[in-house]
Amino acid sequence: MDRSPVFQDDFISLSPLSLFSQHFVSLFSTFLFYFSHFLFTTLGSSFALFPLLPKHNQHTLKKSMPRETGTPNTSQCLAAGGFAGMAVDTALFPLDTIKTRLQAKAGFIASGGFRGIYSGLSSAIIGSSPGAAMFFLTYEQTKAALERRHATKEYQPFIHMAAASAGEIAACLVRVPTEVIKQRLQAKHHSSLAGAIRGTYGAEGLSGFYRGYLTQVVREIPFTCIQFPIYEYMKQWYAARQGRPIKSWEAAVCGSFAGGTAAALTTPLDVVKTRVMLSTKGVGGHLEYSGIVSTLRRIAREEGVRALFSGIVPRTIWISIGGFIFLGSYEKVKAMLLDAGVFANK
Repeated sequence: MDRSPVFQDDFISLSPLSLFSQHFVSLFSTFLFYFSHFLFTTLGSSFALFPLLPKHNQHTLKKSMPRETGTPNTSQCLAAGGFAGMAVDTALFPLDTIKTRLQAKAGFIASGGFRGIYSGLSSAIIGSSPGAAMFFLTYEQTKAALERRHATKEYQPFIHMAAASAGEIAACLVRVPTEVIKQRLQAKHHSSLAGAIRGTYGAEGLSGFYRGYLTQVVREIPFTCIQFPIYEYMKQWYAARQGRPIKSWEAAVCGSFAGGTAAALTTPLDVVKTRVMLSTKGVGGHLEYSGIVSTLRRIAREEGVRALFSGIVPRTIWISIGGFIFLGSYEKVKAMLLDAGVFANK
């Protein structure tokens, strides 16, 4: 049953801009509180970045790094990842809608402006938990397998890159169909979830639901290759400074910094992904945008290089806060499941 139009109308009647502002300010205030507390704790003592330490101090710091909790099994990965995915997509959906409309060729106002900023939420919820669960399941298992073969520290960044890339390739098999429907609802191409599914299938068949799959993977792999090495490094470094395993909210701040950095650097690929996913067949049956390199060149030629960075501010803010919620939630639920032995192998 499609509930998105009713949900959307409720928010329109209650001033969507006002509700969005209150929603965003509340989330951003919470994020700033924990981020400032993290910085105060870090900068309160003699501060030195790990790469700038003398070699003998680096060796001492590596030896003193507390061990993380054990690798979660399949069920624990699915549960923690599914919860984290649903939490972040639900909390930050308005920012995602604004980012999508800023990147749409029709423009922000023509694509809906601030009206119906929860359009497509039902599609996002359907795909968020399975997609995140698939990512963390693949990530954790791949990382554990690679660490068993390459235990030395110099391989860690490459292990995290490889594990995160494998996780994204697997997750996109689940995520892309719901992303296609979600973005078409956000850009007002369809008025309901059922209509978006029927329209996509009727025009393009099953392949329409995977419109932009390669673009999504090409965008996500550079993103995760930047995000997860930074995230894992910051966790290890901060845990060593504190002399104890890192807490979930501290991991959340590390995830926020890593995610925001990766988001800003990969914005052009996100613009391309949005344009390809929003493309529909026009006269002659040709797609408006179809290909990563050709879309990059066309946007730069017709709209200027600046257009490739459309939505960079809401994207960076969204993913910074999203990294805080997503990775913080995952670490918290994972630790709870491991400590309580829930879903543990017997």
